[in-house]
This record gives sequence, C-alpha cells and structure tokens, in this order.
Amino acid sequence: MIVLDSWALLAYMQGEPAAAGIEAEWLAQGAAISAVNLGEVLYLRIRSAGGERARAEVEEIRSLLTIIDADWATVRTAARVKANGGLAYADAFCVAAALHLDAPLWTGDPEILEQAGRYDFEAVDLR
Repeated sequence: MIVLDSWALLAYMQGEPAAAGIEAEWLAQGAAISAVNLGEVLYLRIRSAGGERARAEVEEIRSLLTIIDADWATVRTAARVKANGGLAYADAFCVAAALHLDAPLWTGDPEILEQAGRYDFEAVDLR
C-alpha cells in the first residue's frame, strides 16, 4: 500500500505529469489517504471547480482509497509531528498515516520531502 498526500491526489486528479506513476502504483499496491488530507483536497476542489462537481469527484475517488480516519492514535502522532516543526498540521496527518501503515508516502510537497528524513518512513518525490 502507498499513502498519498493532498499534493499527490490533486496531481492525479488534474492529470499532472506524476498522475501516470501514481495510478500505476495505486493499482498495483492500493492507496490510502488520511481523512484530513482528503478533506483538504475537497476544499481545494470546491474552490476551483465548485461544490457539486468537487463533491462528486472526491466521492468517486474516495471509494477507491483506503481512508485513514483521524482516530486518537493518529491525532497523537500528527500532533507530535507538528510539534517538531516544519510542517502544516494537515501535512502531519499524511506523515502519521505513513508511519501507522509503515508505507511509503507519495508527495511532491517540498516541506514534507524536506522533513521526511526526521521520521521512519519512505518519502517518494513526485516532482
């Protein structure tokens, strides 16, 4: 399984250059995303595509992903990551998901990639 952050899922949804690689790995291994990061994708898509279209797109994609809910264990891990500095709170949730699943985190977010060495997970640079 791979973990996607909002950067990776948006790249996939918008057909950016990283989309083909994301899709291939997603189909081969399965993909997960934090519910917090999926919410981030939803609000960004609402802003760019409008509410009804964005909700439909995200619901369709959501059905194909494993969703990591923000349970207390995940929240504690995300809080620890955020407290260490360098990442937005939403970004801390994708790191927490990767840590909990012991799975690689696929991202193009420079802040996550810069901080990845501080934690015990593989970060795959999609840029």
